[in-house]
Amino acid sequence: MVPTSKPEVLWRPHASVSERSNLTRYLQWLSKTYDVRFQTYPEIYEWSVTQIDDFWRSIARFFDVQFHTPSDHAVVWHQTEDAHWFPGATLNYAEQVLRTVRQRPEEVAILSAFEGQNQSERRRIKGSELFSQVSAVAAALRAAGVEKGDRIAGYLPNCPETVIVFLASASIGAVWSSCPPELSSKGVLERWQQIAPKILFGVSGYHYANKYHDRSEALREIANGLPSLKTVVMVGANPVLSGLSNSVPVTPWGDFLRDADPSSFSILPVEFEHPLWILFSSGTTGIPKPIVQSHGGILLEHLKVLGLQLDLQPGDRFFWYTTSGWMMWNFLITGLALGTCIVLFDGSPKHPDLSVLWRFVDEERITYFGTSAPFLLACEKAGLNPRADFSFSHLRSIGSTGAPLPPEGFDWVYQQVKPDVWLGSLSGGTDVCTAFVVSNPLDPVIRGKLQCRGLGARIEAWNENGEAVWNEMGELVLTAPFPSMPVFFWNDPDGSRLRASYFDYFPGIWRHGDWIEIDPDSGQCVIYGRSDSTLNRGGVRMGTSEFYRVVETFPEVQEALVIDTTGLKPGAQECSGKLILFLVLAPDLEFTPALKATICDRIRTQLSPRYLPDDVCVVREIPHTLNGKKLEVPVKRIFQGVPLAKAVSREALSNPQVLNEYIELAQKMGLEALA
Repeated sequence: MVPTSKPEVLWRPHASVSERSNLTRYLQWLSKTYDVRFQTYPEIYEWSVTQIDDFWRSIARFFDVQFHTPSDHAVVWHQTEDAHWFPGATLNYAEQVLRTVRQRPEEVAILSAFEGQNQSERRRIKGSELFSQVSAVAAALRAAGVEKGDRIAGYLPNCPETVIVFLASASIGAVWSSCPPELSSKGVLERWQQIAPKILFGVSGYHYANKYHDRSEALREIANGLPSLKTVVMVGANPVLSGLSNSVPVTPWGDFLRDADPSSFSILPVEFEHPLWILFSSGTTGIPKPIVQSHGGILLEHLKVLGLQLDLQPGDRFFWYTTSGWMMWNFLITGLALGTCIVLFDGSPKHPDLSVLWRFVDEERITYFGTSAPFLLACEKAGLNPRADFSFSHLRSIGSTGAPLPPEGFDWVYQQVKPDVWLGSLSGGTDVCTAFVVSNPLDPVIRGKLQCRGLGARIEAWNENGEAVWNEMGELVLTAPFPSMPVFFWNDPDGSRLRASYFDYFPGIWRHGDWIEIDPDSGQCVIYGRSDSTLNRGGVRMGTSEFYRVVETFPEVQEALVIDTTGLKPGAQECSGKLILFLVLAPDLEFTPALKATICDRIRTQLSPRYLPDDVCVVREIPHTLNGKKLEVPVKRIFQGVPLAKAVSREALSNPQVLNEYIELAQKMGLEALA
């Protein structure tokens, strides 16, 4: 383990900021409404996870959630896996969003930019315009025969039309699912053939890194592979798609809306647990899981986390760099329900250079900039100094997720971006479509730490015996229900697939799959990476994030990936139990014995001699998911002798061609049965 020292506070909330925060207003409201008083965040957190019914009912009341039919209880449960939320209640997620939008008709609700656009070319959609377009699309969907429970699919970039179609679908009780147009047709069909969408909205291509990528053939293959389709609606330029074998009509966006009567628009109240959308797991090691989350569960959790934890205020500009296929897109959209302007950006974060997003944040006066830890670390590695070029006069907060942010990443933000910014390192996942280890506006930011467990999320760290541990690494578990947990997996009628995914390891308890360490006094946390990619040397476990923190600080190392091959199948003993380190070196560098010795020496002194790698392999690239996460587990499986088809799905990778290099390395180590 990395030696600990006295926590270093990098940011403290100004009294004026804390007093104006939504969380402070909520606490004041609680004292009047529920006659409960709290002085610190740990106190309110403890109440939220012990008085679960009162807490979630208070969230609904504080944010004025519009119920058409109320419920006597927030949650009914015996075990975490059998919870039911607000039984008998009806509402609609889109109604909450559109009601807020209509209250600010002249304010910009969506700011949208594509790569390479200047400020004058960017789209600004006011609240009244957004409501009008959602109304029109909802009317067109109804005219096309869409009914409650039908699935609507979007093969779309991160653009306003994607938001509009999603909200229109939700407003009439249809179920949304989206995939970004860079995903292959096979990857899309692996997902959507499971859910049988009725209407598909698609584009014929997209721009990325100053190149146009034609996707008409992929879209054609997708449409031909979905026998459930009744219509394909083409969005954007070149609204032509020919050669469909199943004779599905193809309609340009304008024609689809031409006869729609938005004056007939009405929102359908649905059950609290009615499906809102279907998200898919990354599918790196098998068919992606179709994760269904509910109107009510998502609405309450997102209002809570965006409003109380991230402190989004009306008029803020809320930007998260994401594609339409990552859960952070869904997370971003709910910002509309808080009166914020949501900001969309479609394109490369590296073109023409790594300053492009920082320039965008400064130009558009972004209030909250959400990004990924790998992006921040790439900026650090490149020696970027954004504060020298940009004022960031409106930037109040930066959010980081997608991977653990090491202490050095915190340092870079405070030294090179803005010294008084509120940095929130967040952790959660697609499974719950939120961050439940988050930030809060009352507590300090400590170097390398996540500020707190989210309100209402009863999170503990458990050892292998199912016992809670504190100030040491353990499995992240949820020991009580949480509203944005999946209501079910699509096509999983007996719930066996869902239980196997979350509730079998510790029976009846949600095991999230991350390593976490929790300080019981301050509530500050550390995430150490995925528990299924743990390094286990002589019975001593360590998360991979600690390893990367040491190795990736070398300027010669562009990126690293480490696996522990303990548990190899019989016949593959030649590399059984090995710790293998893969390195991508900076351009034009050679891996010399001296560099290897220096790296190993630092591992020995800053981690432990136990974690000295048995093999160090220089590779061209590290494999990543479409969302930029390192593929530790699939690479580990390859080196455990698992056949490639079972070890990883190429469709889930942003750079699948790099797998061949890892297969060759594994075969050189004696694994001949990988083809």
